[in-house]
Amino acid sequence: MPTPATGQEPAGDLAERPHIPPRRDLTFYLVLVLAVLPVWSIVPLSWAFVLYALHSGIVWTLTWHGWCLLALAFCEVCFNVYHCNLIAAISGPSPNDLGSLVELQAALKRVLQSGLGSLPEENFEVDEESWGISGPDSLEEATAVLDYNDPRAVDFRNYLRTWFGKAPWSSIHRHEMCSWLYWALFNCSFPGIDRISQPHRKAVLDVLSMVERRAGSKVPEGSNPAVTPHLLTVDPINVKWRPLVWYAGVALGNAYQRHRLKSRWDVKIAVYKGLEYVLRIPPNWDARTGPRPIVFTHGLGLGLAQYGFFLDQMFAHLRNYPVLAPLLPHVSQDIMHPRFLRPMSKQEMTSCLAGLLAELGWVDLDEPPPKPRGWKRRARTAAKAKTDESYIPKGVTMFSHSNGSFSHAWMLKTYPWMITRSCFVDPVIFCPWEGGELCSSQGCLCLDLCYNFIYKPCQDGMDLIIRYFVGTELGVANSIQRHFDWASNCLWYEEIPNARDPAKTMFFIRSKDCIIDSNRVRRYLTSHGVRKGLRVDPNGHHSEALLPFSPSQKEILRWLGERD
Repeated sequence: MPTPATGQEPAGDLAERPHIPPRRDLTFYLVLVLAVLPVWSIVPLSWAFVLYALHSGIVWTLTWHGWCLLALAFCEVCFNVYHCNLIAAISGPSPNDLGSLVELQAALKRVLQSGLGSLPEENFEVDEESWGISGPDSLEEATAVLDYNDPRAVDFRNYLRTWFGKAPWSSIHRHEMCSWLYWALFNCSFPGIDRISQPHRKAVLDVLSMVERRAGSKVPEGSNPAVTPHLLTVDPINVKWRPLVWYAGVALGNAYQRHRLKSRWDVKIAVYKGLEYVLRIPPNWDARTGPRPIVFTHGLGLGLAQYGFFLDQMFAHLRNYPVLAPLLPHVSQDIMHPRFLRPMSKQEMTSCLAGLLAELGWVDLDEPPPKPRGWKRRARTAAKAKTDESYIPKGVTMFSHSNGSFSHAWMLKTYPWMITRSCFVDPVIFCPWEGGELCSSQGCLCLDLCYNFIYKPCQDGMDLIIRYFVGTELGVANSIQRHFDWASNCLWYEEIPNARDPAKTMFFIRSKDCIIDSNRVRRYLTSHGVRKGLRVDPNGHHSEALLPFSPSQKEILRWLGERD
């Protein structure tokens, strides 16, 4: 049947195909029975035992074994009450401030331009000095009406419908689209087009017009209550309870790794203006001639309990390199940390990290004067190089994994002169327009990270592990669903210095990554000329690159150890 807005036949349209979730496989049920249920059931069993003991009176006849069990159950009950109060505390609206209209317009123009070019992906060479990013010069040109059957329009419609439960594009009506756009712009629920202010109405309708041009299709008038949009920072927060023993285990794992790293590598664990960090500086390292310092930002998970062994590998293979690793408690399940539910914003994080790097003497805090195109610091280092060939200019190598690429992106956007080399492993900051990220300075995730962590039905064991043990954990859910700033978190090719120079920038992605669409990330990077600096593991999964048995770990450590 033709779409009501265009009169064109959607039978072969990918965006019109009903989404049929794959059936759950055996691994889903194995993980559910052997891992999730044993952990999840501790809380209701503790409640049941405490209530039964008090109601039946057996509390007075328990042996000391029974008293110990009752004490543990009572601790679980008290912690569950505390945990529920924390969930209630973060269930309100997102505390993020709105960005300025200028920033929104700039982000909008860049997003709508994304994917419109026709840069080749294979078999072409580029000149680093003369390369320019071609594209529309105006917002009007960027949002020129695409044909309904244009592959770019079809692809856009197919990915945008993800925010509507992957419903067929023609079933998404104007009211629901405006509801999603209003949330994306203003981080609020949509009361109706006639009940918002004139400036807000104009902004929503302008963006709606741009979306229709980019999609090559008019959005049908009216409303379809059967298709509701996902409103990331407005929807009820998705948190599943955890027992006290789980967080105690994470805390013990972190304490063990702290002790191990201190005793084996003499690391310093300290706090700088609220930013906790791990620091190792080799005893004989010279700031003027020694190897360039490395800054490692970790991803979601268990903090040092998860990344401690990889840091141990870094210290062993890069013995002469200073290493700084900021600790992020809000994505590390460190529930007793004072910043657990108060993640640092882009401004606070970059200010703290830049100040710490400057205090260590690794970078210059003040931005150098503007330089002509292609200058690359030759003039600044020439005089010193004549007298000391081993002189190394200030700057750090920044190395990020998964969610840590957000902090990496923030630093590149705010203090690009501090980052002389960049290594991205399983980055979640590219292809930000996918999933309909059109015009918000907050609240929108890239398609894959958002959908996989919050909305995607679990299909296999790995999905369930990620959903329960990571995605629905209190701190992670608070970070993603209440403190997400997509305009800051997405990184564009143009914002990466020396992105096509493999000595300066490396990208490691896994083809079987269940968090991001690695194929689209690869296409995005190769379409901008990234070749030698891109490593794709055809059989790799998310986070495998950092494991000891992974060949990628050796290659990452080798690249980090190269002198630039």
